[in-house]
Amino acid sequence: MRARTWLAVPAVLLVTGCAEDTSEVEVPAVPPPVAEVAAASSGGACRLLDFAVIAEHTGGTFDVAAATDRGDTHTCVVRAQAAALPELTLSVTDTSIDAATFTADVQPRGAAKVTKLGKVAYRRTVSKTAKAGPVAEVGWLAGEDRLASLRWTTPPGTAAAEAEKATAKLVALAKVIDTRKL
Repeated sequence: MRARTWLAVPAVLLVTGCAEDTSEVEVPAVPPPVAEVAAASSGGACRLLDFAVIAEHTGGTFDVAAATDRGDTHTCVVRAQAAALPELTLSVTDTSIDAATFTADVQPRGAAKVTKLGKVAYRRTVSKTAKAGPVAEVGWLAGEDRLASLRWTTPPGTAAAEAEKATAKLVALAKVIDTRKL
């Protein structure tokens, strides 16, 4: 009889363990989607940039921005989270120089002049380095005594002609940047 009892106990336990559980299970709420953070939220010169405006003028898609302020200079770097390059850098510095001084001391030799951008402006490309492709650059003396520059650093392997095309796009972007908002 004892053997039958010992066999009956595991059988009862197995059957009760297979019973259907009808209690409700709480499903965790789906977290809300993360909103895109505006470049301006990084402060510094990033307050002058907007990811959508950058994309509209350059075709580049960025989603990360970082800024720094040092003295009278405000800088912003934007890039895509998934890749280090391309990278766009905006620097704005308070200055007391005039257009003649800008042309003589700031504008690099061989740079092309740009019209209808600030008091005076230039554009150029800089040769590739070991870690990056060629750089497109636009610099200008803004009307409110600010020296500004945009630099587009391309990934390694980018053709110089692509960087040259990027300078025209940077000029278009520079024309919508209002450095008075710093």
